[in-house]
Amino acid sequence: MTRTILIVLSEYGYWGEELVGPLAAFDRQGYRSVFATPTGKRARALPPSLDPGYVDPPLGRSVTTPEVAVAARQLDESDRLDAPVSLADWIPERPYNSEDGYLRKVEAYYRELGRLDRDVEEYDALVLVGGSGPIVDLANNGRVHDLILAFVRADKPVLAECYGVACLAFARDWEDRASILRGKHVTGHCKEYDYKDGTGFLGVDFNMGPPPYPLEYILRDATAPDGRYHGNVGKETSVIVDFPFVTGRSTPDSYLSGEKLVEVLESGLRRYGW
Repeated sequence: MTRTILIVLSEYGYWGEELVGPLAAFDRQGYRSVFATPTGKRARALPPSLDPGYVDPPLGRSVTTPEVAVAARQLDESDRLDAPVSLADWIPERPYNSEDGYLRKVEAYYRELGRLDRDVEEYDALVLVGGSGPIVDLANNGRVHDLILAFVRADKPVLAECYGVACLAFARDWEDRASILRGKHVTGHCKEYDYKDGTGFLGVDFNMGPPPYPLEYILRDATAPDGRYHGNVGKETSVIVDFPFVTGRSTPDSYLSGEKLVEVLESGLRRYGW
């Protein structure tokens, strides 16, 4: 049977290669890819990710080859990303404790989450695409967290790239608040790769300078005491598989991340990169 991959994209801009890379691996394998965004708005690539002449300041070089730029632009301009699934329409939102009728509302919330567990049976894996956009509408999005937790409960793999890895760190059971990354090995955007300025987003006239949080520090804390964050600074690629999680550090890891997720699904890969 054809496998189906659910791919979540930010509405504030995704990095082109971080979608193109995994998608290339899925397409070669004949997988069906379904796209989703927080409110159902069509996702767009961040302009620098489509420009092979753009020099990444921390690395001091271009991170987008002409070939990848063409592929990313073609995908971004195609109709393939049109009409994504709306997480807001699909997944319930936990009510405030202060709301009238809170008990009935929270009971309804949990009933809907039970349906979400059944819904994810349709999918074989979840992918969280990186870029600066996820900082805005994915990292601390309760619906995204509930989606991740549903895949984890179903023992299905979750691939997160770059700043998309923050979603894993913040997706926690509401009762014990323990990190699902506790004891796990992961990678993600390292401090050395963080911008000092120039962190921009689509749809808003706002450049916030450096990222609002150092993802590396969050991941180090979330994986403690028995897990580990792997920055692999100086190595061209950093992809870690510690089932059910596949994590990619940044843009250059996109193709390898997708290939490793395919290995998880097809060959039972459970550990890689550490």
